[in-house]
Amino acid sequence: MTLPMKDQTMTKGLVVILSDEHRADAMSCAGHPFVHTPNLDALAARGTRFTDAYTPSPICVPARASFATAQHVHKTGHWDNSMPYTGTPQSWGHVLQRGGVQVESVGKLHYRDPSDPVGFDHEHIPMMVKDGVGMVFASIRREDERIQAQGRMLGEYIGPGESAYTRYDEAVVARAAQWFADKATSNDARPWCLYIGLVAPHFPLVCPEPFFSKYRQMNLPEPKLLPRDGYVQHPWVAKQNAFMDSESAFKSKEERKDAIAAYWGLCEWLDHNVGRILAALESAGLSADILYASDHGDNAGARGLWGKSNMYRESVSIPMIAAVEGLPAGTCTTPVSLLDLSRTIPAVFGLNWAGESDGRPLQDIARAPHDPAREILSQYHAAGAVSGAYMLRKGRWKYIEYIGFEPELFDLEEDPEEATNLAVQQPAELARLARLLRQHVDPAAADTAAFAAQDALVAQHGGREKALALGARGATPPPNLH
Repeated sequence: MTLPMKDQTMTKGLVVILSDEHRADAMSCAGHPFVHTPNLDALAARGTRFTDAYTPSPICVPARASFATAQHVHKTGHWDNSMPYTGTPQSWGHVLQRGGVQVESVGKLHYRDPSDPVGFDHEHIPMMVKDGVGMVFASIRREDERIQAQGRMLGEYIGPGESAYTRYDEAVVARAAQWFADKATSNDARPWCLYIGLVAPHFPLVCPEPFFSKYRQMNLPEPKLLPRDGYVQHPWVAKQNAFMDSESAFKSKEERKDAIAAYWGLCEWLDHNVGRILAALESAGLSADILYASDHGDNAGARGLWGKSNMYRESVSIPMIAAVEGLPAGTCTTPVSLLDLSRTIPAVFGLNWAGESDGRPLQDIARAPHDPAREILSQYHAAGAVSGAYMLRKGRWKYIEYIGFEPELFDLEEDPEEATNLAVQQPAELARLARLLRQHVDPAAADTAAFAAQDALVAQHGGREKALALGARGATPPPNLH
């Protein structure tokens, strides 16, 4: 006996799109002067755009483990890119599964292995850490022990064309479209959630046409605060960047211009793919709430830095849009993080997150009076870092503490570009924010725990020499699609 097909438009659906390395300002709806993002703009117009959103850690694996679990890095213990999520602590996916929601993924997860019970009923073409171990060599990060990374982080070729990552994004978009089509003809009337992990605009900086040429032909402005113009990098940042110094590795001035154009072009390529995903959803006759964010940002040349891995706005700030039933259209200025996005997903289905978590549902945040003084924590214990770094965002202030180095303090109202460190001029504010940071995390204790965990991991793999040979040397390779 064949059951009648259910009307899927009446079934509660949610699409969660997480990109990789998309900085918060790289959207025209965020006021960017030349990046064109019509699809994200349209999504923001129908939903709530959170104008002050952050990653819990500006590097892939720790950020994604915190996003899965709604817990900070010092609680999950996923310190770096060789410590991927395996299913504990519980994820938002586990909450959905217990609540009877169909929950599947397509694309990049950056977890350990498809066999791990991470909270998805099925994972389609998942991208995991290389060989299930990730960048073990980068876990050796004490200054007198670490090695300098080999090769160019941004890729040996920079410019127009296709890369393994852009081809993977094509496959992710196609698989998501097929998932929607299959869902539309399914007899499964359960509420559903599809997580979609896109890679762009993550390096390598190879950008499809016509997106590359569009930006390469522009008279693009130079990145801000360049060392060649007299800017002096903070000592902790300089040591971290020396691990993979991309600025010094360009082959010519023209290639550096190619890199700048490729990053902005990949931001529009990402937007193009978001548009294709939402068009496929509509074409299948499905309706769903939409959540969009990125795992962290990208310096894209600012301060002579590329990639992420620091606490400046280009790296630690992220875009976040929630087109969710019941949320007002417009913007919300309350500071938020990926931990709040985690809590939002079960709340879409009316499910409670039982157990420990560090976020609040965006539904609660957006409906409440805006709270610019809400405190946000981020931290970094990964590749290149000779010690831990911590950020506390509160009100007009951003406080950055480095273990063993002088802190930084920025007045975000007077200095949104974070160009002037006021740590010496504002000792009382500095001390107050240092005390507040310690209400969230003990910086010294977390730094010690991170090094201890990394030492244990290296020992588990047979010691330093063997560990140095393990894992991806640069960008994690996508899965074999054939």
